[in-house]
Amino acid sequence: MAAVATCDSVAGSTGSAVATASKRNVTSFQKRGPRASGTNDSGPRLVSIAGTRPSVRNGQLLVSTGLPALDQLLGGGLAVGTVLLIEEDKYNIYSPLLFKYFLAEGIVNGHTLLVASAKEDPANILQELPAPLLDDKCKKEFDEDVYNHKTPESNIKMKIAWRYQLLPKMEQIGPVSSSRFGHYYDASKRMPQELIEASNWHGFFLPEKISSTLKVEPCSLTPGYTKLLQFIQNIIYEEGFDGSNPQKKQRNILRIGIQNLGSPLWGDDICCAENGGNSHSLTKFLYVLRGLLRTSLSACIITMPTHLIQNKAIIARVTNLSDIVVGLESFIGSERETNPLYKDYHGLIHIRQIPRLNNLICDESDVKDLAFKLKRKLFTIEH
Repeated sequence: MAAVATCDSVAGSTGSAVATASKRNVTSFQKRGPRASGTNDSGPRLVSIAGTRPSVRNGQLLVSTGLPALDQLLGGGLAVGTVLLIEEDKYNIYSPLLFKYFLAEGIVNGHTLLVASAKEDPANILQELPAPLLDDKCKKEFDEDVYNHKTPESNIKMKIAWRYQLLPKMEQIGPVSSSRFGHYYDASKRMPQELIEASNWHGFFLPEKISSTLKVEPCSLTPGYTKLLQFIQNIIYEEGFDGSNPQKKQRNILRIGIQNLGSPLWGDDICCAENGGNSHSLTKFLYVLRGLLRTSLSACIITMPTHLIQNKAIIARVTNLSDIVVGLESFIGSERETNPLYKDYHGLIHIRQIPRLNNLICDESDVKDLAFKLKRKLFTIEH
């Protein structure tokens, strides 16, 4: 009887309270719920984070991988708190490009980056990020790529339908919008320097973080993995991505990119011997890393030379400890490079595993035969 309480002159009469409520075009009965003191009902219930959206399947918060076609194949994007493992192609030509797309998407959306590598300085990696495309220019690039390709008319129509199925609606004409989920990038151009300078990023370059005189205890992680886990943990806790300490600024996403994990440059010997002394070091690292991600606003992408790992049992463990596994198979140096069936493509992409989040079974992609190519500045995925 909230309406009775608000009308002092008719506090004793229920009928007059109903009449008063009807005059004001409101009901005298209101739904009650938990209400915190000092809250404003007009404000949003959930705090939105730039570059994220909830999954329509399970409500999990998603971020874009930087490649909209890959987002759709993964069920809408990369879920926050998960690990995306990219199995590197044989000559490591195309996997670094997906790695840079992921980082470039973070800069466009204002996310915090953590770049780790044992081979290349993270500062140099950021200088090689692709430039975001204008919305109208992106559509033009796709149009020219389709029509300049000499194929039968029916095949052209099929490719147009497939590509625009993976393209988001382009409503704005002008600079790329950071509020849109998923962007396109020009691989032939570099990201503007002012965007990189305005971004918040942390670099982990292994040669600078580790000492050659450091002693390692038996049955422990390699020094490189230990240092990297400590570095990631410190960033998550100090900048409030774990949620225990409220972030001073607006809530944000931490994008973690780890390059060439498992290679000998990280001090791991799984690529050199079938039963090395550090055979369990990589799996321990992934186990601890996934625990850190599950309790924080972060998403991680890892590239790994799985084709060099001698022990196939380790690959199975690594797959089980990863949420999403995507394999790249390049045609360079193989018989498929001269096969007329694959003349229009540069390799195959294999979706080996997608996450089981809030589900008992794993969703499977309806599309099995996927190929990729890097043509006219764009990396595309097609049938």
